[in-house]
Amino acid sequence: MALREPRDRPKIIDRPAGRWARKGPGAGALDRTISDVPLKTVYGPADVAGLNLPEPGEYPYTRGIHRNGYRDRLWTMRQFAGFGTAAQTNERYHFLLEHGQHGLSVAFDMPTLMGYDSDALQARGEVGKCGVAIDSLADMEILFDGIDMGDITTSMTINGPACIALAQYVAAAEKKGISRAKLGGTIQADILKEYIAQKEWIFPPRPHMRIIVDMIAFCTREMPKWNTISISGYHIREAGSTAAQELAFTLADGFAYVEACMAAGMDVDEFAPRLSFFFNSHIDFFEEIAKFRAARRIWGKHLREKYGARNPRSWQLRFHTQTAGCSATAQQPENNIVRVAYEAMAAVLGGTQSLHTNSMDEVLALPTEKSVEIALRTQQVLAYETNVTNVVDPLGGSYFVEALTDEMERQAEAYFAQIADYGGVIEAIEAGFFQREIAEASYRYQRSIETHDRIIVGVNAFAHEEAEPIDLLKITEETERAQARAVQDVRANRDADAAARSLERLQAACRDPKDNLMPHLIDCVNAYCTEGEIVEAMAAVYGRYTERAVL
Repeated sequence: MALREPRDRPKIIDRPAGRWARKGPGAGALDRTISDVPLKTVYGPADVAGLNLPEPGEYPYTRGIHRNGYRDRLWTMRQFAGFGTAAQTNERYHFLLEHGQHGLSVAFDMPTLMGYDSDALQARGEVGKCGVAIDSLADMEILFDGIDMGDITTSMTINGPACIALAQYVAAAEKKGISRAKLGGTIQADILKEYIAQKEWIFPPRPHMRIIVDMIAFCTREMPKWNTISISGYHIREAGSTAAQELAFTLADGFAYVEACMAAGMDVDEFAPRLSFFFNSHIDFFEEIAKFRAARRIWGKHLREKYGARNPRSWQLRFHTQTAGCSATAQQPENNIVRVAYEAMAAVLGGTQSLHTNSMDEVLALPTEKSVEIALRTQQVLAYETNVTNVVDPLGGSYFVEALTDEMERQAEAYFAQIADYGGVIEAIEAGFFQREIAEASYRYQRSIETHDRIIVGVNAFAHEEAEPIDLLKITEETERAQARAVQDVRANRDADAAARSLERLQAACRDPKDNLMPHLIDCVNAYCTEGEIVEAMAAVYGRYTERAVL
């Protein structure tokens, strides 16, 4: 057999300029973190003077919220999945559960995230493309067909219409005979980070905060196993923020939700134990570990010292992690398997409670079954072969990691002071503060790549002259047409009068700040009102949000 000429011999695109070229290929990247924190060559005792580390499981939980870490229980392997119709995604869920996944995580398509039905003009060309289309209770029932909703935990990544998705989930479970009190999981529902970063909003910030408080109150009262909100830094980081900005802006959002619930008359220890967080794990290994450790410490201190929480569970920050989509490259996508492995290990060494590992092809399309399996196997190799699970916080006491943890905390506290100067999170959103900070950080990072100060393998160095294609999952136009017909069938076959009455009662509740919206939303869902109809009813009272230009 004739030998092939090797095609993967390292090749630098152009000639790298800047510090990397001056130091030579062995020197690696800049002498600072991705987030622009300067790095010393060596760290020692002077960098952590006065260090007093608590034991794992002890306040303020720098080293983890559980004394025995993963020795008692592994993190939940929760792969984010959703595409096409509910039936197609249901098939993927069964595949993941059969291959060892512990919990489900629902990715919704763009029309669903923005509150539009699949047959709406605004949905055209987007149905099922970046997640699953869920228009009504009928879709939610299909999505979880053959799955014991009382046995698994489910995470749903949706924010603007999160209250509707939660109502659909509750109704679908109750139709199976599973009470809402038995349901475990979380719904993201973090609307503040939408205004800050992801831009998938519907209603203005102030009325939407009322919706969030109603959801938290309802779940606290009736769904004791449910995490009422997943306060998300992931999308803040994906928008281009630094690690410190992700940390600070996420925790600031969390504090804003705490303050809103307390202003509504709720005791902090009633609801705080069920708040959860969602962080990004980027490629700068030690910076990410330090970020996770600092997050626990900051949250614990603020909840106990500022908000007066007495229950230790209120002080404990619990978080899900997803590896960084923004670190993945379309060039040489197989390299993303390596990136994800390092990012997953950083999340585990940082003490995550659950983890999603991105598939190598997600930067190009929805992942194939093969790439999803590799991503899940990455977690399983990490959990069962590397032995990193046997020691809690194994990097605790490292001069470098402790100094970087302190620096993350210092930068976060400085940001909290700036946000307070604006009058709070909503006021800072309205002033464009977060948007400007993220835009500037994103520019600095992109500039470092373009000048070759920072090397991205396969992008600005070590690139193939031409890419080799890989198999991609494609969503056809027939999927959109089928989903549009399905939602039209739901409208045609339901009790139209019952649907109309439920929407009228929901509108009345929107006008009455003392009337919790969740029971009315569940009534609408059970009457097979569609998401688009429910959103329109609420928007008639609350209006729709338009962002101000950031100057």
